[in-house]
Amino acid sequence: MSNIREVPKLEDVAKAAGVSTATVSRCLNTPDRVLEGTKLKVFDAIEVLGYTPNFGARVMAAKRTLTIGAIIPTMENAIFARGLQAFQEELHDRGYTLLVSSSAYRPDIEEEQIRKLVTRGADGLLLIGEDRDNSIYQYLKRQEVSALIAWTYSADAPLSCVGFDNRKSMQLLTENVMAFGHNRIGVISGFTKGNDRARSRMQGIREALMSNGLDPGELAVIETSYEIECGAKAFDQLMALERPPTAIMCGNDVLAVGALKRARERNINVPGDVSITGFDDIELARIVDPALTTVHVPHREMGRQAACVLVDLLEKNGEPRSIELQTLVQIRGSLGRRKI
Repeated sequence: MSNIREVPKLEDVAKAAGVSTATVSRCLNTPDRVLEGTKLKVFDAIEVLGYTPNFGARVMAAKRTLTIGAIIPTMENAIFARGLQAFQEELHDRGYTLLVSSSAYRPDIEEEQIRKLVTRGADGLLLIGEDRDNSIYQYLKRQEVSALIAWTYSADAPLSCVGFDNRKSMQLLTENVMAFGHNRIGVISGFTKGNDRARSRMQGIREALMSNGLDPGELAVIETSYEIECGAKAFDQLMALERPPTAIMCGNDVLAVGALKRARERNINVPGDVSITGFDDIELARIVDPALTTVHVPHREMGRQAACVLVDLLEKNGEPRSIELQTLVQIRGSLGRRKI
């Protein structure tokens, strides 16, 4: 006698619940269209029998996998965590599964992952920023895969985008820094090559300087990786200049926390001796001492809206649309008035 238990079928669930197979299917696919009492009977039967719906067959019939791929530059810090969590939550509510991979800020790895996700049947893709070879956008178009850009907004972006204006946001922060009397500014930036967000933030700083009659060519800039220790080392380099800056603006909060850490180690008072600012307003920005002046990015709203736009593209065949979200400068203890 065989000990192998026969796999329960849809018909078995229907028989156990005393309903039709069509009713079981409705419970699984559109439960809001089924009476509560009927749903309870069906789901009780599913649990007792250990039935697993054959979603593979549903996918084949619909020619969709109900899977979305997201390729982010890094998983090593919290820059993308909040937005991606909200993106995943909204997708889950709409019946989609999220697959996440990281490119380590390398365009070749990102392109490889894009092609692999498309090959494996991803219905749509979330991409960070728009700085990639045009051949990739042409590839997605040929494959008829919907894709969306997040963490940046541009009216002439090659795809739908849900994000914010990095240049404008950093320009406003710089104007706030100068309003505190700082005109000798140093910058710790992420690498700008292949990163449109970092380039746009640098552009925002330079435009703010120019509009206030300062020469952006005299700006002391260090480009480095987005790591706390890299921010610390760049802080040392800026403070070693013959005329060190009175304010150091960082490309994100991770770099700024590194600068704050090194200042404390060297007994350099922030903001008494030097002011430090970040960008993103991740949780770390509020718990360091002093709390970090930064640009608040609405990460969760961005993730949620990105999921809504992407699913609409998939399910409604709608026209590409973009959403610009607003950022907010958060003035906290790390920014002080320049000493005369």
